[in-house]
Amino acid sequence: MKTTFFGSAWLLAAVLTASATVAPARPTRPIDRGERRELRADRREIRSDRREIRGDRRELRGDVRERRSDVREYARDRRNGASREELRADRIEIRADSREIRADRHELRVDRRDRRGDVGDYRQDWRDARRR
Repeated sequence: MKTTFFGSAWLLAAVLTASATVAPARPTRPIDRGERRELRADRREIRSDRREIRGDRRELRGDVRERRSDVREYARDRRNGASREELRADRIEIRADSREIRADRHELRVDRRDRRGDVGDYRQDWRDARRR
């Protein structure tokens, strides 16, 4: 009985000592008005960028669908024996569309990378504002 009591007392003392050494979290102070305004503007900009990227993605999907349709039409024209000039014009159009889609995909990738950087900067600014 004595052993259990002293063992429990030592365990309780160890737990109390460990919890007493942990520094209490310091209260956070409110962010001043100017910083809050800047953070809010950054957040709005990030949201608008996200909407713009989504719209660009939708537009790109539509362009890809249109290009596929042009390729199917080209194959149909070729099977039906269309003139050389018509087939050549279709190939030129498909090639131009492919280049445009590739450029749009690159631009979209750059926009997403920029937005990720903006989000990271926003989070760091927010942490810095809370620390001051």
